[in-house]
Amino acid sequence: MNNFLINTKLGQKLGAKGLYITMGACLIALAGAGTAAYNMAADDINDSLVIEEPSEQQADNKTKDVKKETSSAESSSEQSLKDVKTQPNVMPVNGEILNPFSNGELVKSETLGVWKTHDGVDIKADVGSQVKAMNKGKVTRIWEDALWGNCITIDHGSGIIGHYYSLSKAMNVTEGDEVNAGEVIGAVGDTAECEAAELSHLHFALKKSGEWIDPLEYIGADSMK
Repeated sequence: MNNFLINTKLGQKLGAKGLYITMGACLIALAGAGTAAYNMAADDINDSLVIEEPSEQQADNKTKDVKKETSSAESSSEQSLKDVKTQPNVMPVNGEILNPFSNGELVKSETLGVWKTHDGVDIKADVGSQVKAMNKGKVTRIWEDALWGNCITIDHGSGIIGHYYSLSKAMNVTEGDEVNAGEVIGAVGDTAECEAAELSHLHFALKKSGEWIDPLEYIGADSMK
């Protein structure tokens, strides 16, 4: 304001020409002040727009948290798989072995009167006795066979297929069901016509990668106690 008065008085002394000079000076002064104010406002806006980069410590902590969560999830998954794999084998029924696995050798069938291989084991059990799944697996087929009666097959994983024959018609499972070791799948029915001359029993057999194996050897002695 003082500059404006001084310049105005100076303009009065200099006449019209001086007046123009004075007005020009005032405009320059105002423009300079406006520019300065604009620059200050722009600096304030730029300061407010600065994005703070996370510190190295914060970044490390976030990385560690992610790793911990991933590690925890992996550990839980691994533990779940471990629990599944370590389910103990169990005998489908407990009883005397009437006819053992013949391991490809021919034995005479008491019922049919012919020599043939016996590809499973016949386990003595009363009709109606509960039949359990040897281990975890998926029920792949349920059917009625003219010679073997009512049958169930279970895929126990790792190429092991369990065959449960001579069951009663009433089943506790359906095709596609997932079962655990020791879960009841049905009952002894004494329905195998090809072994009708024997005492009531469950015919239990195992295939590994398409080959018959000894169920008792696979399950182990501890499971038969």
